[in-house]
Amino acid sequence: AEMAARPSEPRLVSLPLSRIRVIMKSSPEVSSINQDALFLTAKATELFVQYLASYSYKHGRGKEKNALTYTDLSHTAEECETFQFLADILPKKILASKYLKMLEKEKRDGEVGEDDDGGEEEEDEDK
Repeated sequence: AEMAARPSEPRLVSLPLSRIRVIMKSSPEVSSINQDALFLTAKATELFVQYLASYSYKHGRGKEKNALTYTDLSHTAEECETFQFLADILPKKILASKYLKMLEKEKRDGEVGEDDDGGEEEEDEDK
């Protein structure tokens, strides 16, 4: 019943189970974690990351350079419906100056929008 792999045997998962356990326990709904559930979560996460990376590589411009780039990942998150839930985590890179201009615009729009109730609608248009 020992889960630790011997040095000559390949590991079944690459991700550290202790870190996965810490992340799972950070959820307030989780009180205890079954060893099988921990292993399956780690393996599923590993397979998901492999799928995201290979999809991004195949559909990205990094293939020309034989490399996977952040831009490839963010493009996948933006364009592929399967990965759109990652769009906030993998945003497109923008210049700091452009970001500061966006913040200034949001601040100005927010001040104007506080008097009327249309503030939420304006935010949706920016996305």
